[in-house]
Amino acid sequence: MTPPEPAPPPVGTARAARADAQRNREKLLDAARAAFARADGTVALEAIARAAGVGIGTLYRHFPTREALVEAVYGAELDDVATSAPALLAELPPEAALRAWMDRYAAFVATKRGMIDTLRAGWASGTMATPTTRERLTAAIAMILAEGARAGSLRGDVDADDVTTMLLGVFLSTAASNTPEKTGRLFDLVISGLRPLAGPAD
Repeated sequence: MTPPEPAPPPVGTARAARADAQRNREKLLDAARAAFARADGTVALEAIARAAGVGIGTLYRHFPTREALVEAVYGAELDDVATSAPALLAELPPEAALRAWMDRYAAFVATKRGMIDTLRAGWASGTMATPTTRERLTAAIAMILAEGARAGSLRGDVDADDVTTMLLGVFLSTAASNTPEKTGRLFDLVISGLRPLAGPAD
């Protein structure tokens, strides 16, 4: 005689389990972001699990490999910075929104510090999808520049990709010293260069 199938868990229990699993995933991503931003080299997955307050088995259930965790963190950080322009523009004038967006971009770059080797290896081998990072970031810059040009606070003759190039230059020039204060000063200079040119004196 075939034994009866086990009864499914009550709907409320299943929903609670899914919510708990989602909370654990978010805690792991938050802990990984912080660990990768602080690190100068490889981060131990056990340390990330401890910081998240979960066991290593929970980490592996959500992210079976280091590459899976790194890809998830990178994707979440990229989504955050690439899609933040509308919210910033809703809160701030375009010039201030662009400066605030640059700080978010800097935080995104800092997060990559501890996972860049894994990212490069994954992209080179094809085990990780190559994201359209530059295109998405440039699109966010273009949106803010367009609003600034309409408001008269930012130049309307600037190519957004040129701004992306300048910001990449800032990060390359400050990578060795890792001094946020210097990065901020250079961002301020970029903003100064994006303000409308003064007309000739009468």
